[in-house]
Amino acid sequence: MAAKPAGTLYRGREGMWSWVFHRITGVAIFFFLLVHILDTALIRLSPEAYNAVISTYKNPIMGLGEVALVAAIAFHALNGLRVILIDFWSKGTKYQAVLFWVVIALWIVTLAGFVPRHLANVFGH
Repeated sequence: MAAKPAGTLYRGREGMWSWVFHRITGVAIFFFLLVHILDTALIRLSPEAYNAVISTYKNPIMGLGEVALVAAIAFHALNGLRVILIDFWSKGTKYQAVLFWVVIALWIVTLAGFVPRHLANVFGH
C-alpha cells in the first residue's frame, strides 16, 4: 500500500466533509440573517413595504426553504459542538470520525421531528 502524501489525512473522509458542510451551512446562515435583517428593517421605512415582502414569504417554496434553513442551522450547531469536543477533549481527534456520524444521526433525528410537522403546516392550508 502506497503511503499517503502529507496533509491528506481527511481527503474524502469524514473530517473533510464535516469541514465543507460546516462552511457551506455557515455561509448560508449568514446570507439568511442578512436578508432577515434587511427585510425586518423595512418596517421602520414603510410598514406597507414590510407587509408586501412578508406576504411573498407565505408560499410552499419558502416553506421548503425553511426546511433547508432549519437543516443548515441544526447541522451547523451540532457540528460546532463536535468541533468543540475535538478541540477540548483529549480523545477528540481519535474519535473525530465517530463524532461526525453521531452528528449526522442527531441531525437526522432532529429533522425527522421537524420536517413532517412543518410540511404539514406548509401544505395543509
